Amino acid sequence: MKFLIAGLGSIGRRHFRNLVALGEKDIVLLRTRKSTLPDDELAGYPVEMDMREALKKHKPDAVIVANPTSLHLGAAVPAAEAGCHILLEKPVSHSMDGVDKLQSVAEKSGSRILVGFQFRYHPTLGKAREMIHSKQLGDVLSTHVRWGEYLPGWHPWEDYRQSYAARADLGGGVIVTLTHALDYLRFMLGDIKSLWSFNGHVSSLEIDVEDVAEMGLRFSNGAIGGVHLNYVQRPPVHQLEIVGTSGTLHWDNADGVLHFQRMPAPFGSYSNPSPVPVTESFSPPVGFERNQLFISQTKHFMDVVAGKSDPVCTLEDGVKALQMALAAYESQRTEKVIWL
Repeated sequence: MKFLIAGLGSIGRRHFRNLVALGEKDIVLLRTRKSTLPDDELAGYPVEMDMREALKKHKPDAVIVANPTSLHLGAAVPAAEAGCHILLEKPVSHSMDGVDKLQSVAEKSGSRILVGFQFRYHPTLGKAREMIHSKQLGDVLSTHVRWGEYLPGWHPWEDYRQSYAARADLGGGVIVTLTHALDYLRFMLGDIKSLWSFNGHVSSLEIDVEDVAEMGLRFSNGAIGGVHLNYVQRPPVHQLEIVGTSGTLHWDNADGVLHFQRMPAPFGSYSNPSPVPVTESFSPPVGFERNQLFISQTKHFMDVVAGKSDPVCTLEDGVKALQMALAAYESQRTEKVIWL
């Protein structure tokens, strides 16, 4: 396969290294040379500056869109027009402007689009989804995600104020940057029908986007949930809780372990009003580390390009995640619940 990578910042470099690790050598680099990372590892690979010229000259089978969020569609639409299959980094864009064009062009050309929500490949989140869908948790009643990280510590080699995550003009902000939580909740629990949010820039970070967000969610199945996101927390935290009628799931990204506190049945009777839960724990495979999420995603993308698989995270999935993120901004602006 021939790959073109649009954007060689942190995530673009990760995709590049993973392709090389998987034995791919036919890789074209589309870049602006604004990356703050060294270029040594890129030596010997063809470099282009214009997307349409690169597509015409190299005719890639697949394009990985890894440039800043606000520039995603500028790369994805021409790639789809050329019939390339696309791994489109999340979020799809920073607004809905032009998204319908990408949808129509991809449908016309047959371009298959995989959106880069890598937590869909996490082994213990996958286990949680399996348990929910097999009703081991009973009926899901509520869920909460808490995710906070200190933005200046993300990329120590660069000025955080210049990163895409910190700049409105590049499509930054904690809601769209950490929109993974909205995607994996929908992946596990189903569609979200309404949403409210408080969000804003409340810290001393020198950025022009929101750094703290609180969201309330109502799912189509009746469950109620909440998501907290921030750019300021030290040490970082990323945890998930899902409460059902038959027990509770607890997941922590720090170690990847999923705990299931299962209530013995029957429970809650007059004779045994407070039964002791039975705890089961599920760990990732030995040696599991974060990059394996991206490796799994890349392998799946290669199967999508080869026509062996359908995208596990479609363009429609990516659009729904973006709509939820934009609804959070609209809720803050209007001080209203937004119906999706």
